[in-house]
Amino acid sequence: MPEGPEIRRAADKIEAVLKDKTAERVEFGLQPLKKFGKRLEGSNVLTLETRGKALLTHFSSGFTVYSHNQLYGVWRVVKRDKLPKTNRQLRLAIHTDQHSALLYSASDISVWNTEHIEEHPFLQRIGPDILSPALTWQAVAERLQSKAFSGRALNSVYLDQAFLAGLGNYLRSEILFLAGVHPSQKARDLSKGQVGKLARTTLEISKRSYALAGVTLPERQYKALKKRGFTYGKARFFVFGRASQPCRLCQTKIQRTTANSRRIYTCATCQPN
Repeated sequence: MPEGPEIRRAADKIEAVLKDKTAERVEFGLQPLKKFGKRLEGSNVLTLETRGKALLTHFSSGFTVYSHNQLYGVWRVVKRDKLPKTNRQLRLAIHTDQHSALLYSASDISVWNTEHIEEHPFLQRIGPDILSPALTWQAVAERLQSKAFSGRALNSVYLDQAFLAGLGNYLRSEILFLAGVHPSQKARDLSKGQVGKLARTTLEISKRSYALAGVTLPERQYKALKKRGFTYGKARFFVFGRASQPCRLCQTKIQRTTANSRRIYTCATCQPN
């Protein structure tokens, strides 16, 4: 499933062709939503907001389309009516005079009065978006030390959207590794300095992944690996997907285990238990 940085980058592409443009035609593929097409047509797209892995498309008519890609949903941006050849089912299409934004395969779509969008059950239970400009490392540290999260293993906390919306499996491994924290540790057992480092790393790696299209290595290091012939997949991460390969910091072999039914990667030297 795409994580927060991927959803935000997708939103950027959609927003580039929809923002401040008139939705000349709006189509819904799910029968209960078809009635909203005419209500949205003729209004302008104000902005595309991301909340973790959810996308909110706000219209000037006072409606907001909520969509969540889940496992199989995917957006495509094409020239007006140039539908791509695909076996996927079209769930939502927003057409301007020049472009079409198309959502395929997603099933979690709903239309809300914008003033009531915060009542959506998913939005009510998630935490702050990891890419929100208003989110500070101090706020992340406070959440780590809160009653809700301080007593839980970090490998669980870092998959919980109630902690920070948009975190996911690769970000979990990368953040905990760079913070030098073992996944089984709990925030309440960390020193103040460790909590601060973990909070800062959480924002740093999430923002870097967004800026570099899923790369968590520093840009210079990533480009150096690419010049040496490494593929994007082999060069993008510190530990995720690199089981039995040498740690990029200390050469210890990366270990793959399972936590919360999801694979997780660690370095025994950099992340002592």
